[in-house]
Amino acid sequence: MSGSTLKAVTVVTAVLIGLLASAYALGRGLVPQRHPTATGVTTSANAPHYADQPPDTARPSPDAAASAPAVTGDGDGPYGAHVTTGSSRVALTFDDGPDPRWTPQVLALLSQYGVKATFCVVGENAESYPDLVRSIAAEGHTLCNHSWKHDVNLGRRTPETIRADLTRTNDAILAAAPGARIAYYRQPGGAWTGPVASTCAELGLTPLHWSVDPSDWRAPGAATVAARIRAQIAPGAIVLMHDAGGDRSGTVAALQQLLPELLARYELEPLPTRAP
Repeated sequence: MSGSTLKAVTVVTAVLIGLLASAYALGRGLVPQRHPTATGVTTSANAPHYADQPPDTARPSPDAAASAPAVTGDGDGPYGAHVTTGSSRVALTFDDGPDPRWTPQVLALLSQYGVKATFCVVGENAESYPDLVRSIAAEGHTLCNHSWKHDVNLGRRTPETIRADLTRTNDAILAAAPGARIAYYRQPGGAWTGPVASTCAELGLTPLHWSVDPSDWRAPGAATVAARIRAQIAPGAIVLMHDAGGDRSGTVAALQQLLPELLARYELEPLPTRAP
């Protein structure tokens, strides 16, 4: 091969390589790039977050893997859970605590206005902050079992697992506040099933649901929380709020606005306690 021919081949090869590289780069530019997706819920070092609570419509189906007789409570809610107080009085309830930042603020506001409420506490939090459980009980509020670790899918588990979870939570509450009455159980996320209702009956716990849900766990802001409660509340209402599980500054601020308004319209009560 002559020198001129070799030089021509080299030039053509270089041109082809350049064209192929350009085509590859163009092709990559046309393919959408995947960005890392954040998973889970950001947690703080101080307390668990339960911001994954589903809306009430996202309950597990009653034919869950856990099988037990479908015993229900005597209320009008899912699986006989109570959704009203049964009178004209209104009950304020607070879920997911106790929390060392938000629960004392809620307790201070309730004390300021002379209001008693119901606190649905998570077992692991009761174990971590027993002094707050004692304060809740000592100030005359009602204590409610809200499962050990806020397991939304607890109702899908075996009856033995459900019973162990509720019993462990009761034990943590009583270890913090000996002699306290634990008359109610609230299923995380409102995800009631027959096995959960059956376990409540076995343990002497009344299933507790709600009729007013401002979705404060989504932290929509104080104005939104207050507006939703005003729009939904009626005589006999059970109001769902949260004193833990995330940033509850909006709930605290909304409560400060609402308490004088609600007291002017309703009698506010802690749900009555009964011996298990």
